[in-house]
Amino acid sequence: MDPVIVDTAEEKRLNDARVAQVPWKKWGPYLSERQWGTVREDYSDNGDAWNYFPHDHSRSRAYRWGEDGLGGLCDDQQQLCFALALWNGRDAILKERLFGLTNSEGNHGEDVKEYYFYLDSTPTHSYMKYLYKYPHREYPYRDLIETNRKRSRDELEYELLDTGAFDDDRYFDVFVEYAKAGPDDIFVRISVHNRARESARLQVLPTLWFRNTWSWGHDDRRPSLHEESPGVVRATHHQLGEYRLYCDGATELLFTENESNAQRLWNQPNASPYVKDAFHAYVISGQHDAVNPARSGTKAAARYVCEVSGESSVTLRLRLTSMKLDHPFDNFEHTFDDRIADADAFYEHVTPKSLSEDKRRVHRQALAGMLWGKQYYYFDLERWLREHRSHPLLESARRDVRNTEWFHMLNADVISMPDKWEYPWYAAWDLAFHTISLALVDFDFAKEQLLLMLRILYVHPSGQIPAYEWNFSDVNPPVHAAATLWLYKYEKALGRADPRFLERSFQGLMLNFNWWVNRKDPSGRNAFAGGFLGLDNIGVFDRSAQLPTGGSLEQADGTAWMAFYCQSMLEMAIILAEYDPMYEEIAFKFVQHFMWIAYAMDRLGDNADEMWDEQDGFFYDLLRLPDGRTMRLKVRSMVGLLPLCASTVFEADSVSRCPRLLELIAQFRSRYPELLAHVAPTDAGFIGHRERRLLSILNRRKLERVLGYLLDENEFLGPHGIRSLSRYHLDHPYVLNIGGLDYTVQYLPAESNTGMFGGNSNWRGPVWMPVNLLIVRALMNLYGFFGDEFKVECPTGSGTHMTLFEVAQEIVRRLTSTFLRDEDGKRPVYGGTRKFQDDPHWRDLILFYEYFHGDNGAGLGASHQTGWTGLVAPLLDLFGRVDARTVLESDRWRIMAGVVGQEAGGGRENGQ
Repeated sequence: MDPVIVDTAEEKRLNDARVAQVPWKKWGPYLSERQWGTVREDYSDNGDAWNYFPHDHSRSRAYRWGEDGLGGLCDDQQQLCFALALWNGRDAILKERLFGLTNSEGNHGEDVKEYYFYLDSTPTHSYMKYLYKYPHREYPYRDLIETNRKRSRDELEYELLDTGAFDDDRYFDVFVEYAKAGPDDIFVRISVHNRARESARLQVLPTLWFRNTWSWGHDDRRPSLHEESPGVVRATHHQLGEYRLYCDGATELLFTENESNAQRLWNQPNASPYVKDAFHAYVISGQHDAVNPARSGTKAAARYVCEVSGESSVTLRLRLTSMKLDHPFDNFEHTFDDRIADADAFYEHVTPKSLSEDKRRVHRQALAGMLWGKQYYYFDLERWLREHRSHPLLESARRDVRNTEWFHMLNADVISMPDKWEYPWYAAWDLAFHTISLALVDFDFAKEQLLLMLRILYVHPSGQIPAYEWNFSDVNPPVHAAATLWLYKYEKALGRADPRFLERSFQGLMLNFNWWVNRKDPSGRNAFAGGFLGLDNIGVFDRSAQLPTGGSLEQADGTAWMAFYCQSMLEMAIILAEYDPMYEEIAFKFVQHFMWIAYAMDRLGDNADEMWDEQDGFFYDLLRLPDGRTMRLKVRSMVGLLPLCASTVFEADSVSRCPRLLELIAQFRSRYPELLAHVAPTDAGFIGHRERRLLSILNRRKLERVLGYLLDENEFLGPHGIRSLSRYHLDHPYVLNIGGLDYTVQYLPAESNTGMFGGNSNWRGPVWMPVNLLIVRALMNLYGFFGDEFKVECPTGSGTHMTLFEVAQEIVRRLTSTFLRDEDGKRPVYGGTRKFQDDPHWRDLILFYEYFHGDNGAGLGASHQTGWTGLVAPLLDLFGRVDARTVLESDRWRIMAGVVGQEAGGGRENGQ
């Protein structure tokens, strides 16, 4: 692999980590924001994870599989953890972790009820900055639970700001910053700002503890923490080695064990008088005998009592290091200044110069959220299933426990999470989109994440990629191949090709592709019924469950996803054929498969049993009833737009360098001439701009008809992006009556009014960033073929005609405007929340929500779903570097659009 070009200090650290294996990433923000209520910690008889391990237990009960904390960090095996604990003198509990509503408590499902922000991070975490907003008033736990429980699905959620907790600016801004002086040497700066006019007291307890690995019968070697000298905690671990936490200033060191308080939880005797919630008991209840007078244990805290004057601040200094130091705080401020300067230089280098100050702010915070979203994820299914008496190889195994077919799985890695509170577990298709954003700052981590899901300890022996921990066997859209291509071509365009990464991915993806073909095309018609496919409640039915009608569902989105998968695999095979001609025949496999899939969606003639509706000019799911009848489910949704995304453009010489592939395509054309004429053809009669060829489900006539819906503001084109369901269904809901029951799909621009999939997300109207990205990619791809001659009306009915590049640009403008200040200085993402719109201490703090209101852009769902909403960063990046005058010649356009050719693919001609 070629050496990376190093221009900044942070890039040098990345290069040292990659080439010389310097462990710059050993320490990072790898703690979850919530471990309670997760599947891993669920040992109930009924699989009710939320109630088996509730928030109320979390302060007292040792976790089995991971740890959580406030603004924390840990090593990459989560052996030693550091995080913040706070007490305002009024709360009933110590604030050690984030609080939120469970799935049954929230009127729209689970929801974090805290205000915290990931403000900055470099890819090696040499500098990180986090903000937590903590009220002076007692935190309204009960009010949040009871008021939200009373609200219906048709009402707004009751938020922390609604409780009055932040009225009169009576709160603390608690900033936590980390600056690495070396891979094992971390300065910590905690700055407490009192935003009120009157003084207020805050107790700050920076906490150091070991993950409990000794209580579960696996490894009884207990690490230790003890007071080495005043203000110094010495940590000793049999694998990690020796570390010290130096605490500056007047502080009291407290020690206990990271062990469950069995007396409080289950009314059973404690094995030791010193338990996990000892600091809570000591600080709040004044129980001085709760902490260990011997000043040792497996959990320690430095207790600072801060009296903060009105509108002023105090700063605390700590240092976690593998070195024994006489003067640990020498160069403290200098190190922070250097790391902040390094972070600024890094982002100055990777951010397009053309971006405005506000766009740069959004770009950087999106990437900071992506980098803070890493989490150490540990789950040994073999052990977990045995502990649940449900291992399938046991004679008396229970059959009512989730994930029993995944007993081979062992996950123990740092993984990019969708959201470390609401989704503190990986989701396969989310992760593929994460890597597109992460590649802007850290190719190595992005590539590792894609390869991780294809490793033998993750992927099922059958070839299925795990979906998410609530049900690893559920089916997510197959987008890993497209993400792999994006990373490969982007990295190559910057001067560092990695064909080994491409080939390793391809081999794993081949197994997964065959699983899709064998398991998700039950009729053998090349029409796929993937099930859930990540779109939650978009359809008439729960598509993961048995249909109330009986029969089967042929999904337009599932089938389009597979066509897109074929195209991505074809492109990868063509690139790899540059290195090994064997891949030419494999490439043809995907050409052929794509053709059959495209034909299955719309065969010759106007047939009632296919997904394309000639009268409407749109794709729909097809319901096949037990008696052989078929019915199109005429819901205009993202399901019918996804076929647009299955398009690939080939440079003139890309296939000509593969003689065996050309021979096989010629043979296929001669055998099935009517089939090729029916889809977007690649023969000489249909040559596009610069002699490019197009492979697409949509020929020009279909493309124009689908674009008519896409770009209609009364249908899909919203002020802040493409809606997931057409606004047409606001006044014209789709109703299907089965057995006297009405199944209804209606446009809902905000939250869901159905409990399908927990009711905590909605695909019946709001804007979702990942599918918008795929539509933008498709439009730019098609622009590469049609060029400037092909124009469409945008918006439909406006009289304004645009090229497909201009259409893509317009959609991205609408998407990114969600986060940017408008002409009134407001950010649409915050809707009518005045605190976020007007307050100088709130208005530039960006939250990247899960999805967005289809009519006004307000953020909805999980508030920290940076995982895929972080895609705003690559969208800003791309359109900050190309414009209508240069796009057709731009390498970045080829990367995003997925054009197959020498410039994008590399190969032997470059001497690689």
